[in-house]
Amino acid sequence: MSSVLRNIPSVTELLDSPPLKSLVNQVSRNVVVSGVRQFLDDMRTQVQSAAANVHVPTATELAQKIAEWIATEERPPLRPVINATGILLHTGLGRAPLAEEAIAAIGEMARGYASVEIDLASGERSQRGLAVERELMRLSGAEAAAVVNNNAGATLLTLAALAAGREVIVSRGQLIEIGGSYRLPEVMSASGAVLREVGTTNKTRIGDYAAAIGERTAALLRVHTSNYAVVGFTEEAPLAELVALGRRHNLPVIDDIGSGALIDLSKYGVQGEPVAAESIKAGADLVLFSGDKLLGGPQCGIIAGRRGLVQQIMKHPLMRAFRVDKLTLAALAATLRLYQDPALAERSIPLLTLLATPLENLRHRAERLAPQIQATGIAAVEVIAGQAFVGGGSLPNQALATICLALTPASGTVDALATALRNSTPAVVGRIQDGRLLLDLRSVQPRDDAGLVAAVEAMRSVKAAPPPAPELTPV
Repeated sequence: MSSVLRNIPSVTELLDSPPLKSLVNQVSRNVVVSGVRQFLDDMRTQVQSAAANVHVPTATELAQKIAEWIATEERPPLRPVINATGILLHTGLGRAPLAEEAIAAIGEMARGYASVEIDLASGERSQRGLAVERELMRLSGAEAAAVVNNNAGATLLTLAALAAGREVIVSRGQLIEIGGSYRLPEVMSASGAVLREVGTTNKTRIGDYAAAIGERTAALLRVHTSNYAVVGFTEEAPLAELVALGRRHNLPVIDDIGSGALIDLSKYGVQGEPVAAESIKAGADLVLFSGDKLLGGPQCGIIAGRRGLVQQIMKHPLMRAFRVDKLTLAALAATLRLYQDPALAERSIPLLTLLATPLENLRHRAERLAPQIQATGIAAVEVIAGQAFVGGGSLPNQALATICLALTPASGTVDALATALRNSTPAVVGRIQDGRLLLDLRSVQPRDDAGLVAAVEAMRSVKAAPPPAPELTPV
């Protein structure tokens, strides 16, 4: 056993090998040295626990294995991805990609200081939300607006500021649960508000709300059920009736529209999604929505509505905990400015561009890409029609016509092919359907077409990370 241990190369010997010398130029020397030591420690443990003498790889073999292992371990978990899933607002892939104007605004603000909470004209302190409030007011018709970290935060903060210790009336059919264990009843409890659910799962009338109003009532809440639909024998109170009821009892009406459309998206095939300006026009006192979904901007939550209520919310202690940074403000402001010109917004905001792309355009791209991908060694690539979706966790029922590249691997399983593509450079995430890997072009930006081909070509050289020490064979 001791002779086997003596055969294990030293750290110095391994560091002098070409694979590890090359790796030092890519990552720090400290990382390489630490990795080599860990690898050798694990190997010695294996040798000492082996029942028989084992063969130790040569220094060159070990150096190559260690270099591959360190390179894999040092790959950052957060990397750019080509989204070929066909889900445009994929939560796991960061939802909406940003417009170039928003990216440029982030870069401009990130490299230096910014007037986040200072009025440059007067030199006095100001509120950070003013950077986007004017555009939000213009686009929604609201009297005031505030921005927080996401729409869940907007809901929690609004309820905490306006209804802590009092009742908020909600239809039983709107008690939503979304990804990440977000449940409206639990959020309401965390805010300090008391849930008063009315109606039934499939039918809630305005009379149900009216009968529930009492001395402890603080607000009426309507929630857009973007991630499910109740169909058949159904009924819900229109927003106009809720507003009228709220006015009679001097109660604010809060409309949580979720996905946050600023324009009517029905021309793109997205049906039934409420528009912020329409809710304000209908009389909602507050409208809550996301910035990184149908709006096509950065992750944030937007609160728009009556100035007095917005100011009350902004004065709540939790506002500081939920506030956004200068980079989010910069990206949101740049995105909102694009909406001043609807045609410019469609050309510039990636989500709108993807939604607006004609099916024939997708087919032409697919027919051009198919032979290029098959030439990399894929057994078969077929151009097929399919269905894409606006969202996964939210808006899963909004289906869109699409064109896909259906890949059949030359060897191995389709799962192995999908795994290899996820680990290629660039990383590509598709979906498996009917025994083939589909690359859905509805969610792929045209500039990434060449990247798809490069990824399939690169995956042939992708190797799985070896264990911390190689398998040792008996001698």
